[in-house]
Amino acid sequence: MFKLIVTKELKEIISSTKFATTFGVCSLLIVLAFFMAARGYHVGRAQYDAAVAEDRRQLEGQTEWLDVSPSVFLPPQPLAYLVPGISNDIGRNTEVRGRGGLRPEGSRFGDEPLLALFRFMDLEFTFQIVLSLLAILFAYDAVCGERERGTLRLTFSQAVPRATYILGKLVGSLLALTVPLLIPLAAGALLLPLMGVPMSSRDWLLLSLIVASGMLYIGAILGLSVMVSALTRRSSTSFVLLLSLWVVGVLIVPRASVLLAARSVEVPSMDQLLSQRSRLRAQLWRDDQAVIDAFMREQLSGVRDEEDSMEMQSAMQAGIAAFNTKFDELAEERQFKLAELDARLTEERRNRQRWQQGLALGIARISPASAFSLAAAHLAGTSLDLPEHYLSQVNAYQERFAAFQKEKTGRSGGGIRLVIRMEGDEEDEPGPIDPAELPAFVFNPPPLGTVLRAGVFDLSLLAFFNLLFFSGAFVAFLRYDVR
Repeated sequence: MFKLIVTKELKEIISSTKFATTFGVCSLLIVLAFFMAARGYHVGRAQYDAAVAEDRRQLEGQTEWLDVSPSVFLPPQPLAYLVPGISNDIGRNTEVRGRGGLRPEGSRFGDEPLLALFRFMDLEFTFQIVLSLLAILFAYDAVCGERERGTLRLTFSQAVPRATYILGKLVGSLLALTVPLLIPLAAGALLLPLMGVPMSSRDWLLLSLIVASGMLYIGAILGLSVMVSALTRRSSTSFVLLLSLWVVGVLIVPRASVLLAARSVEVPSMDQLLSQRSRLRAQLWRDDQAVIDAFMREQLSGVRDEEDSMEMQSAMQAGIAAFNTKFDELAEERQFKLAELDARLTEERRNRQRWQQGLALGIARISPASAFSLAAAHLAGTSLDLPEHYLSQVNAYQERFAAFQKEKTGRSGGGIRLVIRMEGDEEDEPGPIDPAELPAFVFNPPPLGTVLRAGVFDLSLLAFFNLLFFSGAFVAFLRYDVR
């Protein structure tokens, strides 16, 4: 009997005209999402290569390694074009000096504001909006529609256990809506290597988990639809109620969670942190200026005491070397104090930001749509962890670059140095630097274990929503009046 009910449900859904129409449209959207992701990756890769080449070109002709401040760029990641997350909102390039704070700039939405206005037709959008509405469209009358058509009474005129019937309806609807979607998903995934997108085994595994999270999300919406259908007696009431729940869950809850968290936990802005840093830097510079002026007067008085021009020149060169050494010491001490302030302010802001984000995400996760978005973003590497991970790698590169500068010049860049050339000085001008000698910046995605641990909670939450709604539908139908 169970197999018969599942087969009947499959045939009813798949043979309907509305299924053929909507499934064709959804299949087209899925394939289009993969196609646009492949095109977007190639455009992003071309822009990345051009930006790297332009940065190296601007370094050509410079003669002092201490004057060099290369830029590093966040390379495009294939999955980020299927599930953008926040990857388009964050800065993608960072100017690096031997010392000093780092601030990524140049977000994609900043360069292309029209994309920020209309966003993208990506895989996340297709699952979250289009396919969830498709699930509601085909399951809103799963029980109450059968009652209105009289087929429910006819079915139970025979000895059909209610538990078997509702389980068969749920399984049949789930198979009818999810299994056919695997065909356009497989076709879309095949487009990626055909269009030259470099997908590693790690990327394929994560893409499979993203699709699985999407299927869990569709299953949850389907279970909710059947549950509401079993709680109502008219299909029109079920449809209006489900559409209202969809609007609340998909559109209102995520935005309301951010608003509530922002009102509950105040996070200082980056401008406020930069203002405090600028005030301390100005104060430290004023203090160091007094030390530098006194040091310069002392060195100049020693130079004036020399009567012989050769001895004066030697004393001048020694004074310059002493000045540069002294300035480096002051700069390093100044940078140490600024770094201490940066670390304290950043840690305070990060703690409050994590508290605010935790509150917002906790509220948002009452919606299956939010749980799916978070799971997909974690798996694609475009979650809220991306900016911190990118900046940590840029900071590590800054340390390598500072060590490279010190190896080349004996000093770290980012400060001021004094260079005085005496008349008749025949020292050769330094030749141009070779930008190819610069250490390369390589962006490493988070370890696979870290990504899986980050996404497993939301995947488990989606599985819980499936169990909750299916159980709700089961219990509701056991008490349903089939007459």
